Formats: sequence, C-alpha cells, structure tokens
Amino acid sequence: MTVFSQPLADAIAESEKLVAAAPFIESEADLLEGLQYLAGCIAACTHVAFDYDRDHPFLHSGTGPFTKMGLDNPDTLYFGTRVLPGHEYVVTGRRGTTTDVSFQLLGGEYTDEVVPDSETAFDDRKLDIGADGTFEWRFTPEVPSQLVIREVYNDWSAQRGTFAIARTDTAGTAPPPLTRELLEKRYATAGKQLVQRVKTWLQFPQWFYDNLPVNTMVAPRLTPGGLATQYSSVGHFDLAPHEAMVITVPVSDAPYMGFQLGSLWYISLDYINHQTSLNGTQAQADPDGMIRMVVSDTNPGVANWIETLGHRKGYLQFRWQRVSREMTEADGPTVQVIDADRVADALPYHQDNKIGAEAWRERIALRQFQIGHRMVG
Repeated sequence: MTVFSQPLADAIAESEKLVAAAPFIESEADLLEGLQYLAGCIAACTHVAFDYDRDHPFLHSGTGPFTKMGLDNPDTLYFGTRVLPGHEYVVTGRRGTTTDVSFQLLGGEYTDEVVPDSETAFDDRKLDIGADGTFEWRFTPEVPSQLVIREVYNDWSAQRGTFAIARTDTAGTAPPPLTRELLEKRYATAGKQLVQRVKTWLQFPQWFYDNLPVNTMVAPRLTPGGLATQYSSVGHFDLAPHEAMVITVPVSDAPYMGFQLGSLWYISLDYINHQTSLNGTQAQADPDGMIRMVVSDTNPGVANWIETLGHRKGYLQFRWQRVSREMTEADGPTVQVIDADRVADALPYHQDNKIGAEAWRERIALRQFQIGHRMVG
C-alpha cells in the first residue's frame, strides 16, 4: 500500500534538522522557539497544499499569529493564492475601515535563492470603490504569479474588510473528485513547500539585515519586493541583559507607521500577550513630536516599552505605508544603546512616559481583545 504521507513526513524530518542546525541557536529557548515556528510552517503548508485547486482559486491566509514567516507584520492580515497566465481573475470585496489595503502580483515565489519580481503593486486608491465600500479588480496574469493582498491596521480597533477571488471561466463549476494521484501530489507539494519555506526565511535576513552594523537602523528605503507605497527601516540588535536601546522617530505624516521586533527565526515575537510592536495609534508621542521607544528585557516602567522576551539578539523593523511622498533620513529613527538603569535620563519627557503595573496590564488586555476580534489564525 502506498504511504501517501511519506514525502511530507520526510520533509518534516528534513525541516527539523534545518531548524536544529540553525547557526544562531545559543540556548534551549532558541531551539524551542524554532520548533514552535516549524509547527506553524507545517500547518500553513498543509493548509495551502490541500485546500488549493489551480482552477478554482481561494484566498488563503498563509501567515498569521500562529503560522509566522518572513517577519510577519503584527498590524497586517495577509491573503494570497497562486494564479495562472492566460486566465482572467476577478477580486471582489468590501473595504473596511483599516488604514491600507494593497495588492501585489509576484512573478513566482520567494526562495532561498530568489526574491521574485513584482508584476504589479498598488493600493486601493487605484480602485473604484462604491459608496457601500464594495470594489472589483479584474486581471489576467502574463506569467505564473502569486497574488498577495495585505490589509494594514494603524488602529487595531478598525473593522476588517472582505476579499474573495474567482477565475471567470470556472466560476459556477466545481473541481473534479479526488484521485489517488492528486492526493499523492498534494502530500509531495506540502513537503516541498515546507522545506523551501524554512530554507527561504533562514536565508532572507542574511541578504537584508545581517550585514548591517549591529544596533543601528538604516534610513527609510523602499521595501525590497516591490510594495508600491511602503518604506522601511531595518536593523538588528545585540543587547546585554543590563542594556536598553532607545529608538527615537518623528511622528509620521504617513497614514501607517509600525515598529516591531523579530527573532532570529525572522518571525514576529509574541505580539498578542506582550508589547513587542507599536504602531502610530498605540505609541505614545512626546510633546516635541517625537516617539521614543525603549527596547529591553527588563521593564523600564514606560508606556513605549518594547519587550525582547529574553532575546539577546533579533531584528528591528519600521514600516511606513500609504505614503504620498519620498521619505528621507529625517523621517527615520535614531538609535542609542544605554545601561538599562539610565533610561529615565535618556527620556526628556520621562515623567509623561511612566506607566504603572495595573495600567500596563490593561494595555496588554486591550491587545488581546483587539486581536481576538481582528485576527485570523
């Protein structure tokens, strides 16, 4: 009897070896985080492989709070599917009250060797949106492509939109019944995608982050990958337990600004139960028009504390979206590493920044509540 799942089982074993051999692992906690990450990768890859039909596309969420990859943005919902050349597709939906919705066609998929070119990238300002918020976008790919839709929140209390896709020549028809050959293919595809996913996102930061001077951040730049209206500033940190990083950035005129930490697995830290990210609504701004965040493992007692959750090393990322002008170095962050017990001296409005234990707990409870109402798994 054919063991249908063998290719997937082999891929899981290979992926676990890749995770266990990651050169940055320094502790049991690092390894356990990697194994948890791997479980999310397995879930995402099996979901996409088994719930995908090439002739009857459906939007999947391959990245979320429990299926992380690619330094996933805590402020973003991701949806996508593969589309084929020579066929017309129609994306329909209803615009929510979120800050930004962007659409991108990638000419292929990310791998550990290639960052795919963007065939098209735009935000919803290019769409004709009706008074009731509904919209329609029709397109015919010229090459096999990956459609990615990003819905971005500058305020987690905003209302989600809706999105759906159909291929116009197959709408109203159904896929054929399952066959042994199709199931064999799906198990093999899930395994292949799993190994590629792990390899890709172990490699990606080596291209764009690891060669930068530690504990610095670059000036805002157009985000690699072709997003039309997104700038980013990136870096990586290495902080001793007694150190803190103070990041200062101007309040932005961009509709969306978000900052987050990432682990060396190139995924977001737990942003549900901890404040490992802040956006333009969540961050406290000082009277001089600057936002000052404190990245540290120990609690500095300020509202803009960014928790490292025991990570001595990791990634730093700002994003600005829906921009209407070129961003410059003056729009970007400055970074200062200090002793953790000197935080008060480094914050000119420290008295205004202070927060007590009960108010902090309320802050975390609000994150949990809003994600429960907003996020998909």
